[in-house]
Amino acid sequence: MEVEVKLRLQNSEAHQKILSLLSPFHRRTHRQHNIFFDGAAGELSSRLAVLRLRFYDDDSKCIISLKAKQVIVDGVSRVEEDEEDLDPLICRECVKNPSKLGEIDSRIMKRVRNEFGISGLGLVCLGGFRNVRGVYDWDALMLEVDETMYDFGTCYEIECESSEPDKAKEMIEEFLKENGVDYSYSEASKFAIFRSGKLPDLPAK
Repeated sequence: MEVEVKLRLQNSEAHQKILSLLSPFHRRTHRQHNIFFDGAAGELSSRLAVLRLRFYDDDSKCIISLKAKQVIVDGVSRVEEDEEDLDPLICRECVKNPSKLGEIDSRIMKRVRNEFGISGLGLVCLGGFRNVRGVYDWDALMLEVDETMYDFGTCYEIECESSEPDKAKEMIEEFLKENGVDYSYSEASKFAIFRSGKLPDLPAK
């Protein structure tokens, strides 16, 4: 079970302010390309499952993930997650021809075939989006600051995986409030926003 704090930054100004405040704690930046797949009959989405290929930094790395039953409450996300490293060159071919993804030697794809009954020919590519993720080692927490670029707009978010999410959320919120950074609790996953085709409404101040 992956448990994360997810706080949405209100705009690009808030995002730039956070990048400046956290700059002394910066560890690395990843440029990600996220591509999603489903069965032709929606076999994954109908069971609240998400199959994703994530490419890193000009295809230097690729991770396949299978997520299921995500719930986001008060800015804390809980989701069942399974991940596996794959060859990025092979995975790029799978984006062009999704049937190839069902044929690769992969623990996760074996689960997709066995648990969801999807063969290679039954897979379809849903498209995806790009994300720039800054990673910061701040106050014993590993913060990830995202700039997520959809075809219909850009979202900004802070994520923090933690075994004590309520404590982590309190620490991050205190930091944001002390520095006058506008934020709200994330209410939807990046995938859900992508599938909706529009940016979520900002809460009224």
